Amino acid sequence: MIKKNILFAVSMLVGTSLLSGWGVAADLTPDNATLAEITNFREYSDTFASSGQPTVEQFSAVRDAGYERVVYIAFTNNQNAIANADQVVKGLGMDYIHIPVDWNNPTRRDFYAFADAMQRAPDMKTLLHCQVNARATAFSFLYRVIYEDVPVADAKADMNTVWQPNETWRDLIFAVLEENGKSAECEGCDWTPSNAGN
Repeated sequence: MIKKNILFAVSMLVGTSLLSGWGVAADLTPDNATLAEITNFREYSDTFASSGQPTVEQFSAVRDAGYERVVYIAFTNNQNAIANADQVVKGLGMDYIHIPVDWNNPTRRDFYAFADAMQRAPDMKTLLHCQVNARATAFSFLYRVIYEDVPVADAKADMNTVWQPNETWRDLIFAVLEENGKSAECEGCDWTPSNAGN
């Protein structure tokens, strides 16, 4: 029985490693139940996550989970944006960075502003968020592929757990990847644009 269990465990490990790079989404759900309640919260590593809009109370949970920096990439007049979010986050002792990204016209400059902020303190535990985690998963995809060498197929599968980018965002992703010597082509990657909203 023990031998059978060991063989099963080894086969699971081998199977998991063989799937790496084939576009299988990781389990990005946080162990923290309060963080899991935040819209589309995705935890990519010990230091990086993205999500939709947290509530004021959820920002406290973000801080309690060890996050040191919050980056917001939507507009402050969005219907479910938190009034005075900068003061809320700073009041909790976290850094706050706001990079307003136009849903209908995201630019490479927007992405590089985010990437530059991340690169100035790459080990700082960071939550990147927008309203529903569409903008944020697109920027997370790019950042992870370009700066953290995550395989395109894996990062794309993770992004797909939230949305399939529309034509505007797909084109931005392709342009930024090309500028950085990366290809969007990968086994199992479907880049057919969706009609998703923000």
